[in-house]
Amino acid sequence: MRYIIDRIEGTAAVCQKEDGTMVHIDIAGLPADAAEGDVLTDDSGGLMVDKEETDKRRQRIRAKLDKLFK
Repeated sequence: MRYIIDRIEGTAAVCQKEDGTMVHIDIAGLPADAAEGDVLTDDSGGLMVDKEETDKRRQRIRAKLDKLFK
């Protein structure tokens, strides 16, 4: 399962699941380096930031924004 951190609200991270639904995850359960916009993967050891997928996602978004504002 993958989640994207949409925003942090108080003690919870509001995350979007792969199916588009939103869930709240207690920030105590997040990796210490997790931030808004990060892609999280859920493996047997808990949640981890998928840095490669996060970077790909940010590049796609940046390209769309560049195309939109040029």
